[in-house]
Amino acid sequence: MTSSIVDTLDGIVGAGAPVVSVAPVQLSAPGRPVPLEARVSAPATGTNLPVVVFSHGNGWNLDGYAPLAAFWASRGFVVIQPTHLDSRRNGFGFDHPLFPTIWTERITDLTRILDQLGTIEAAVPGLDGRVDRTRVAATGHSWGGQTAQTLLGARILDEAGHVGEDMSDSRITAGILFAATGVGGDDLHPFAQANFPFMRPSFQELTTPTLVIAGDHDQSKMSSRGPDWFTDAYTYSPGATDLLTFFGAEHSLGGIVGYEVAETTDENPERVAVIQRMTTAYLRAALHVDENSWRAARAAFRDSADRIGRLDSK
Repeated sequence: MTSSIVDTLDGIVGAGAPVVSVAPVQLSAPGRPVPLEARVSAPATGTNLPVVVFSHGNGWNLDGYAPLAAFWASRGFVVIQPTHLDSRRNGFGFDHPLFPTIWTERITDLTRILDQLGTIEAAVPGLDGRVDRTRVAATGHSWGGQTAQTLLGARILDEAGHVGEDMSDSRITAGILFAATGVGGDDLHPFAQANFPFMRPSFQELTTPTLVIAGDHDQSKMSSRGPDWFTDAYTYSPGATDLLTFFGAEHSLGGIVGYEVAETTDENPERVAVIQRMTTAYLRAALHVDENSWRAARAAFRDSADRIGRLDSK
């Protein structure tokens, strides 16, 4: 691994602390066909800890994305990862009667988490009373990016092009979108047009401060657009102020879903290490832990001789 950029970013986000991780934490979810379970990861010490809710991509569950969740927790965040209905462990495939509404259930899963932060605190030994419920970020990868961006303010267009209901949550004050769904329309493949109504987002209403992360080799199977499809939230949203595009990165962005998993077609530990640290710096600034951390990380990324990506800012 080329270490210079990672070493520089380590000086900004600091060393990691021991983490406590508890799963499954079961939450109240009346009417849900299976229980809502989450993993909660938090630093073993510290107070006034901000919250990061993470929505997984299609098929994943609360055990995925350890490279992100464990790293964020070790740097002072309470990370909460629900298992959505589309997880492979639930067996609700594209042909399941529930599938057409799973995208709305995903959004509801995240709001249920925010409604039950007290339950979550009590479920993790030693966490009660250490969480700052006023500082919350929504994050997600792939389909989880769509889930998060809706809570950040993005709307869904109907077939006539009318803007749908506002499903944002005022408790969320920042976000990070990893390889998130772009603008729909005629570029969507017929299967996506027929089965994924959420792939028609409008970003004009997304005003919450957001970081967008994409790979310049990420070619979606749902759209005929190129990798720039995954940058639409940055292009069209007034709230998405920064875009990190990683060179050679595909949909797993080097391995954020997990180390050595089958979905990682572009394994790159250095890229993951940079993503860990850049996102931590962003969260620290956006959630008012360290107002200068993102400014310093952006400067380090742009000045680095390790040309692994491009940073755009509005």
